[in-house]
Amino acid sequence: MKKNKGMIIGFLMPAVIMFLAVFLYPLIRTVLMSFFKIESVTDTADMWQFVGISNYEKLLSTDIFRTAMWNIGRIWLFGGLIVMLLSLLLGVILTSGIKGKKVFRAIIYLPNIVSAVALATMWLQYVYSPKFGLLKSVLEFVGLDKLAKTQWTAPDNVFWALLIAYCFGMVGYHMLIWMSGIERISPDFYEAATIDGANKPQQFRYMTLPLLKGVFKTNITMWSVSTAAFFVWSQLFSSVTANKATIVPVQYMYMNIFGAGNAVTERNAGYGASIGIVLCLCVVLVFTVCNLLIKDDDLEF
Repeated sequence: MKKNKGMIIGFLMPAVIMFLAVFLYPLIRTVLMSFFKIESVTDTADMWQFVGISNYEKLLSTDIFRTAMWNIGRIWLFGGLIVMLLSLLLGVILTSGIKGKKVFRAIIYLPNIVSAVALATMWLQYVYSPKFGLLKSVLEFVGLDKLAKTQWTAPDNVFWALLIAYCFGMVGYHMLIWMSGIERISPDFYEAATIDGANKPQQFRYMTLPLLKGVFKTNITMWSVSTAAFFVWSQLFSSVTANKATIVPVQYMYMNIFGAGNAVTERNAGYGASIGIVLCLCVVLVFTVCNLLIKDDDLEF
């Protein structure tokens, strides 16, 4: 190690510089910005106006932000239940020795390589369309004519329509994470359990699930990060910029930083930075709670 100090420093330096420039500096700058009133995100520090915690106080007392947090909370909870259960089910099926595993895996993962804009447009124009949408045609085919006439993008239904479409695009990603964990489990365990008389549900309950605790934490963390950054779907499903049925914190932050929208009359990058800090704290809180509640240190493969 002493002889190769120069080589070690040479290899580490690019990564360290990249980490400081891309991650640490923006994080520190965002935290500082949240305590100032800043008209433009590109303003120099001498143009910042210190306001203390006023941005946070305003944030917590603003109805539209509370609505945005309520929406993102429902997306995280209900969407998380749908995505985690469905992706786990598909992961178990595809690792059970089914034929054509690679084909099915590629098909299920396909929505993740399609642009979110294209995917959301597809749902709006070709699935939820009240005239020729796929959902309308399927419901009419099975005889549910009354349900087929439902306006899925109407204000009362648009949130759930948005949630279902978003979950459709996320299942494949989390399925691969589950599969990576399941494939780490030795087949010898299942063979021994079968010899001992355990059926498939019992093997899943007492072997597979306990050995997937670490994978579960990873999935929850990744789901929380992607949910906190939820933006494109909300923007495309909104009939107006500040649609209360679909607005989320990142959309509200965008409106405050760039002055866009029908609910924001002035730009304040510092106020937008405080929204980002709140979302970051929410993700850290979820990660911390998962680590406290789910212990996998005592598991052995």
